[in-house]
This record gives sequence, structure tokens and C-alpha cells, in this order.
Amino acid sequence: MVNFHAHPDDEAIATSGTMMKAADEGHRVVLVVATKGEQGEVEPDALSPGETLGERRADETLDAAKIIGAHRVEFLGYEDSGMAGEESNNNPACFWQADFEEAVERVARILVEESADVLTVYDDHGGYGHPDHIQVHRVGVDAARRAGVEKVFYATMNRTQILRQMAEVEAFAEAMEEIDVERAERFREEEFGTEEADITHAVDVSPYLERKRAAMLAHTSQITADSFFGSMTDEQFADAFSTEWFVAPGPPRSGDFATDLFR
Repeated sequence: MVNFHAHPDDEAIATSGTMMKAADEGHRVVLVVATKGEQGEVEPDALSPGETLGERRADETLDAAKIIGAHRVEFLGYEDSGMAGEESNNNPACFWQADFEEAVERVARILVEESADVLTVYDDHGGYGHPDHIQVHRVGVDAARRAGVEKVFYATMNRTQILRQMAEVEAFAEAMEEIDVERAERFREEEFGTEEADITHAVDVSPYLERKRAAMLAHTSQITADSFFGSMTDEQFADAFSTEWFVAPGPPRSGDFATDLFR
């Protein structure tokens, strides 16, 4: 199983529970990260003298991977493109500007080396429109085709569930507002994730919540105790992260969610 992500901490937030479950069931789990998250936000005194944010975030990814149980971690070596519309999108070294065929070949090579049976990427709009996430989708889908990997899944967020929680559970909405007003507004106003009707797979990762949270908190430069994710109560965290959602390309779901990426 190869899990392709854009930046350090994306793996912990989006698919770490599924990765833990796969590793515990005896599957080889590989993490591929396109960039080292150089455009992330960080407090000025958070880095050691001479240390770059990319170096710190790469180390944090290795720490998180140990918690997850990943057997291999590979960085593709591209630079973080930053959010859509930022000047950093024009950096010739960033993932958004990468030579597409070269990037596909790099990922395809790993898939072949690992004899991968499953690949996870993001949905076609990268979950929330981040250029690097969109590029992961494009590159990953092509790499899977080139490497002959038939089981490709798009990691996403259940937008319907999030909006339902915010509308029906006042405490949930209030908690989101208190933690991060900007993020709460973006959930309401932007096309985050995927509508529930278009999601095909729901993986129950509730047995792994403690480890998932530990993997997220291993990214100390980005997820602090008072950040959006770090300040969630156990109940809020369980509501948000007990299920990891995926879309399998092909016909829409006609019945219940599938629950296993390997069957």
C-alpha cells in the first residue's frame, strides 16, 4: 500500500488511521511525500539555529511515520507551492511547476519497486483546492496507470457530514468557531471535500484514534496544543476523525459504504 501526500502532516490528518490498520493487518505501508512543506507557518523561535522549516518538517514526518507503522518514507524533493494564488506557485522548483512526466515516473518507479496493490491520493480538487494536493491527484493517477496499480482511492473529507454536524450540533459549530473562525467559515463557504453521495469507502479508524492523534501531534511545528486540531477535546476529535473517507473511481455507490481498501 502506497500513500501519496503533498506535505508533512497531510498523511497524519488524512490517512494515518487507514495506514495503521493496513500495517496491523500485515500489509507493507509506504509513505511518499511530494514536498517538505517549506511554505508552512511557524513561530520564529520554533526552529533551531540554522535549521530550515523543511528540515524540521521532514524530521517530524519520520517521527509520525514511526507512530503510524510505515515501512518506508520517500520525499520526492519538490518544494511546497503554497496556497492557490500565492507567488510561491510560480517557483520553478515547486511541485505545481514540476515536469509532469518526470513526477509521474518518480512515483511510478516507487509503485513498481513496492509491487503496490493499493495507492491513495487526493480527490480531483485536492480536498480544498491546494495546488500541491491537486498535483498529487494528477500525478498519482497517471503513475498508477503506468505502474499497473488498479486499486486507486481518493482520500477526501465528507463535506455532507461536516456541514450536518455544524448545522445540527450547536456545540460542534461553536467549538469550530472557537478553535479557528477562518477554518469554520471556509467549511461553510468553500467546496471542501466531497458530497457524501459521491463517497464510496468509509474506513472505521476508531481503534486507532489515540495513535492518529499522536501522529498528528508529532508535527510539532504545525500542530500545537492550541491549534485547530491540537485543542480539540477527545469527543470532538472522535467526531471528526473516527472515519477516513475515500472515493474509488468508477460507478457511484449504490448501497452502503465499502469499508476496506484491499477487497
